[in-house]
Amino acid sequence: MRISLPLAVILGLAAAISCIPSAAALEKAKIQDRAPAAQPVEFDLYLPLQHESELDQLLNDLHDPDSSLFQQWLTPQQFAARFAPSTRLMNAISQELRGEGFKVIGVHTHSMHVAGTVGDVERVFSTRVAHASLANGKTVLAATQPLRLSPLLTSAGAIVMDFSDTIHMHSHAQFASAAPEDRYSSAGPYWFDDLKQAYEFPSYQVYTGKGARIGILMTGAYNPADMDLYFGHEKLSTPRIFEVEIRGGAPFDAIASLETHLDIQQAGGMAPGAEIVLYNLPDLSDASIFAGLTTIVESNAVDIVNMSFGSAELGYTAEYNSGVDQLGLLNVWDSLFKQGNAQGITFVASSGDLGAKSIPPPACFDVAATSSCGSFRVSVEVPAASPHVTGVGGTNLITTYSALHPNLDSAYIKEAAWGDPLQMDIFYRTPATGGYWSSGGGTSIFFRRPQFQITSHTGSRMRAVPDLALHMGGCPFGAEWPCHPDRSSVVTVSGGTLYQVIGTSAASPAFAGLTALKIERSGHRQGNENYAIYALAAAQEKSPTLRVFHTNISGFNGKYYTGPRYNMVLGNGTLYGKDFILAPNVPSAGVPQTPSNP
Repeated sequence: MRISLPLAVILGLAAAISCIPSAAALEKAKIQDRAPAAQPVEFDLYLPLQHESELDQLLNDLHDPDSSLFQQWLTPQQFAARFAPSTRLMNAISQELRGEGFKVIGVHTHSMHVAGTVGDVERVFSTRVAHASLANGKTVLAATQPLRLSPLLTSAGAIVMDFSDTIHMHSHAQFASAAPEDRYSSAGPYWFDDLKQAYEFPSYQVYTGKGARIGILMTGAYNPADMDLYFGHEKLSTPRIFEVEIRGGAPFDAIASLETHLDIQQAGGMAPGAEIVLYNLPDLSDASIFAGLTTIVESNAVDIVNMSFGSAELGYTAEYNSGVDQLGLLNVWDSLFKQGNAQGITFVASSGDLGAKSIPPPACFDVAATSSCGSFRVSVEVPAASPHVTGVGGTNLITTYSALHPNLDSAYIKEAAWGDPLQMDIFYRTPATGGYWSSGGGTSIFFRRPQFQITSHTGSRMRAVPDLALHMGGCPFGAEWPCHPDRSSVVTVSGGTLYQVIGTSAASPAFAGLTALKIERSGHRQGNENYAIYALAAAQEKSPTLRVFHTNISGFNGKYYTGPRYNMVLGNGTLYGKDFILAPNVPSAGVPQTPSNP
């Protein structure tokens, strides 16, 4: 059986595009003219939680099946009552800000939303504010020197992320540089239902994710017609999709929204009965992402949140930020994830596509830098590095295929995680050498080893990444050519065109979809899935007949090799879907476009 659309021809349109255009990681906005003093501004001021030791113990109890508090999730109001900054402190800060001419127009568990003028910001925070332009043409407000906070704000541990001239985060998806033909080869490119069969997800007739809600946190609106084309191609109705604009969001663009489409299509394909909520960000700045996460935890409207973006932890250190150490921002990330976990929300993030070496040296960001500036440096990426997020790595997948008798059968054959050496820097666009396209992984320089990793043989006292893996694919534009054989990819539709796309940003939403199936099966939220992941891995190690993870997958990500146990390429391995959701005896998703796997 062959499909009617000439995919190999259509995918050829991507060959003229070197990579998915977006702001380069660690992009510095170009300072333009000074902003008028009367120009209105709004910003968020973030504050640390209180009683964090008590919160950490509560999170362990909420995820411990032997605890009386197991899965007794809090409401946002209950969380705020116990762990938000004190009312006395919040009132004192509000009084100080109002006394300086600002208006506090919103108070949240972790933050305040504040309005004023450029002149107010310059006067109160002893800085200068300028218009600055990003590579995509967007204009932002940037402080030309670090903000100086008052003694009260400093003692309270307050952080203002607005007015930064740096965007740390980047989306992970890239176009693949090869297009296998037919449906299509033993290495794809795969539709969602090919992957459901290969990874033995439960039959569509058993679980669809009904009752679960998946949040997609990304920049760029979506195009409903593309969703109908994508899901209809595989004989499936389009899932219900809602959109929440954060700070005005970003418009739909066939290429700039491709990551948004990949996330929705992978998550929705795995759990077509789940509702999907796109939290559309204006950009991937820390301030925009934190505003999105604040909306997510305060509204408490989704059960799972997928984040197909990341930035190297080293990118927050002083040497990458003009001497200003910004690692403290990672505490803000983590406090938002902690609240979500306490409310039962599962956070999922792609672990990155540059293997263990995810950032060039600082010298390579100089406009006059040459290839002598150095090689990529070892660093894991956030948000996947947070212990309260499930970091998802990836492999190249091989399934059944017969050139003589092409059909839709996509049964699992094998996987590998050997990275592709890069001949150019495809993410940061610097002259750095030694880059590697591979599953992101390694150890954090900021987060300590969480409880669930104590017995998992990570070999480190720090948080290790990833936690597990699914299909990501390989051979991006910019790889040393020719790539090794058996490089796989997925199909994504945007602007009416089918593209061949690769990255852990395909693996992450696929796991989000699987989590939705688990929520449907269990009837409740799952919270931080890492507790269950490592418990199942430990059980499989003790009982070889137990089948949850594919292990002994060969691979290398520029520093680490895979192995029979936990490794910093694939975590605990890739999944047998229905076994992971503790439904090993239900029927499996069969051949695509059949009743068990439409």
